[in-house]
Amino acid sequence: MAANAPPIRLDHLLALHGTALATSLAAAVPDVGDGSDSIEPMHRGGRRAALARLAAVDPISYARSRNHVSGAVTSLSPWIRHGVLSLAEVRDAALARVERPEDAAKLVSELGWRDYWRQVHDALGDAIRTDLEPPAAPPRHPPRDRMPDDVLEARTGMACIDAFVRRLHDTGWLHNHERMWLASWLVHVRGIHWRAGADWFLTHLLDGDPASNHLSWQWIAGTFSAKPYLFNRENLETYTSGVHCRDCRLRGRCDVEGSYDDLAARCFASAAPSGRTSLRITPRAEAPPAACRPVRPLVWLTLDSAAAGSPAAAACPAAPRVFVIDPEWLRDERPALKRLVFLVECLGEAGDVELWLGDPAHVLRDRAAAHGCDAVTVASGPCPRNRLVEGAVAASLPVVRVAERRFCDRSRVRDVGRFSRYWNAVSASALRPTGD
Repeated sequence: MAANAPPIRLDHLLALHGTALATSLAAAVPDVGDGSDSIEPMHRGGRRAALARLAAVDPISYARSRNHVSGAVTSLSPWIRHGVLSLAEVRDAALARVERPEDAAKLVSELGWRDYWRQVHDALGDAIRTDLEPPAAPPRHPPRDRMPDDVLEARTGMACIDAFVRRLHDTGWLHNHERMWLASWLVHVRGIHWRAGADWFLTHLLDGDPASNHLSWQWIAGTFSAKPYLFNRENLETYTSGVHCRDCRLRGRCDVEGSYDDLAARCFASAAPSGRTSLRITPRAEAPPAACRPVRPLVWLTLDSAAAGSPAAAACPAAPRVFVIDPEWLRDERPALKRLVFLVECLGEAGDVELWLGDPAHVLRDRAAAHGCDAVTVASGPCPRNRLVEGAVAASLPVVRVAERRFCDRSRVRDVGRFSRYWNAVSASALRPTGD
């Protein structure tokens, strides 16, 4: 789509699903795939699928088996990422299924990681795309800042790595351990810069957002953690029941044989990393309540809130709703077709939504004028791109940010440089259901 091309209305896509939606999206939206992506039923977008998945969550089984690839993980992250489910809603559901709050503590703490990544992103903006701390090992020369072809084509010869790559490309989802193993091997064994891997994940993951994705890669790389993350074959076999190693032709001589200390010595040589605890990041202060009280607002749904449950939509249930696919976002993140299919399926259950392809600021101003709206409302979030759009719209029309249902009390948080410090300040409130 040319830089100054007029916006395109795509409302007809909202009634489609699956293959029909993929084919139509590929034809209507440039550079997102050819319509042949595999889309598994568990990844159907929208509130109905999200609630069905939420109903199956067992916090006690989750705590007991979540580290195993076949364990009782929730798989809720794609719907959480798009605001179809809120962190508070998932926490409340988990607490309602246990006798004691501590029985849901592990699940709630994992929700806390996603909230934590958002707070770091809110504080740092696009700086999360660069090293926040020195890397564990000196950069390779020349820089390895492109994904290798043998990885992208799943022909590394390592049965585990190739299986992870195929599943990422086919489904847009991986177990958290699989993500960690794949990222660790790419960064510490192959020497690929974490940003190249993070961008690749962001293209394919249905739950991919820059906050949790890029900061998780930095945590693996040691550029945002006390030490880098390494995995070995023993760890892999333990949590996969040996399914990949059993018949792997590289068994016994692969890149992840040995203990953590053995691998650290090989990967980091004389630059073996030491613990670091000094990083401090001041959280962004919460904005005061908006002074504007619009009479007829326009609701702007975003990637973080592509649902009828968006705080902005819930606050203004009768207001017209608009979602804009931004060509700059398409060029920046290069979302795979399956990501857009999931997104549009979410929007298809969000009520009477207008779907546009074009510059968001231009579309929002135009649609506000067409509907006779006196302001634009949007869910609060850390996305720097959204903030730029808000600024452009605010030059001619008030923009009102609406906060989501609170997951925890952050009033005691003074530093988000480490998750442990953040969680110490908020964990007690996170383990209380909404309304307590």
